[in-house]
Amino acid sequence: MNDIIWRAVKRAQIPAVKEAAGLFISDGKRPDGATLIPWAKGKSMAWDVTVPDTFAESHLSSNATEQGATAKQAADNKTAKYQELEKTHIFFPFAIETAGAWSQQAI
Repeated sequence: MNDIIWRAVKRAQIPAVKEAAGLFISDGKRPDGATLIPWAKGKSMAWDVTVPDTFAESHLSSNATEQGATAKQAADNKTAKYQELEKTHIFFPFAIETAGAWSQQAI
């Protein structure tokens, strides 16, 4: 999924890199990609992809009441994880469930 997003950004002729150096957060991890030029409001865009299992036992109860609940929760978790990055980047979590539901941010 990260390659698809990266290729789409590059196809739009926006310079971008995967796992950009220097964007580490407190746990030493970094987002999957970032643009090299400002995206909006003078900030570059950064993204991180996650594909949670729709049918994992821990997700069944929330998915039974709301379609896409797992993707929404995964996107919220990524946003919280990369909150530090909001100072310098516009962050997009791309959460797409194994059964196909996309988080609002991924859409």
